[in-house]
Amino acid sequence: MEARKLDNKDLFGKSDPYLEFHKQTSDGTWLLVHRTEVIKNNLNPVWRPFKISLNSLCYGDMDKTIKVEFECINEKKRQKKKGYKNSGVVSVKQCEITVECTFLDYIMGGCQLNFTVGVDFTSSSGDLLFPDSLHYISPNGVNEYLTAIWSVGVVVQDYDADKMFPAFGFGAQIPPQWQVSHEFPMNFSPSNPYCKGIQGIVEAYRACLPQIKLYGPTNFSPIINHVARFAAAATQQQTASQYFVLLIITDGVITDLDETRQAIVNAAKLPMSIIIVGVGGADFSAMEFLDSDSGALRSPSGEVANRDIVQFVPFRQFQNAPKEALAQCVLAEIP
Repeated sequence: MEARKLDNKDLFGKSDPYLEFHKQTSDGTWLLVHRTEVIKNNLNPVWRPFKISLNSLCYGDMDKTIKVEFECINEKKRQKKKGYKNSGVVSVKQCEITVECTFLDYIMGGCQLNFTVGVDFTSSSGDLLFPDSLHYISPNGVNEYLTAIWSVGVVVQDYDADKMFPAFGFGAQIPPQWQVSHEFPMNFSPSNPYCKGIQGIVEAYRACLPQIKLYGPTNFSPIINHVARFAAAATQQQTASQYFVLLIITDGVITDLDETRQAIVNAAKLPMSIIIVGVGGADFSAMEFLDSDSGALRSPSGEVANRDIVQFVPFRQFQNAPKEALAQCVLAEIP
């Protein structure tokens, strides 16, 4: 928008004009919904393009596209001054109505969420034969990893149409060669790593645990890049029909921080989000750094992530909280 030949209201210099938009409410009062930037010392200002929500401005009425000029009328001046025309003209030079879909709009339009689960099997969780290990199966048949898988899985599974979840482990030595793997299927079936529902993931975890050796290092980047490859393939489709969510359950120790930063920055360009659930009581500062709520995450080379795709959830803080509180935290940043 711009204005021409505005009255000068300043004693020294020129006016500093700005625009205000108001809408009339149901009780007849006028409500301010938007104020533009101030243009200093200018009677012919041109304002930078700006956005106003149609709902806030005119209750969503999209019947008209505005190309319009408005005369600025000073009523007192018009009554006193013979031949008064106006105190300037404000014109809408360009107006576009664009639909900004929410993520829920995409889901309702048929976009499918695809959840992949990654479980940390590194030795930093403690020897699984001892009760202080986060992987130790207690006499009642659970541990903190299982509790986290179940609690968070119940939250996310309803958003996945087929409820078939690829489930991977990382950081363990696996049979038969006992090499360290950073992305092995928990059911040991590379051609079909899918588990049926959260119960299937729990069963795969229980069956996997006695067959592996907790080891290290703790590398996140391989499994992030694994899911990112599927998300990249989805961008080649004509419609926004697939969105990928990687759920990582970890004790918080990370070895390949720089590679993980790069992997996240790359994935931020794709239809993909990452939820990191921290189990145990370790130092989670690295996870909070990856979450980057205090500032945009950068790759080691300085590239800034397009958007924040990582949500970190400290599981112990929610263990005794209502399910809704955990769900809100888990889903807070998808996408």
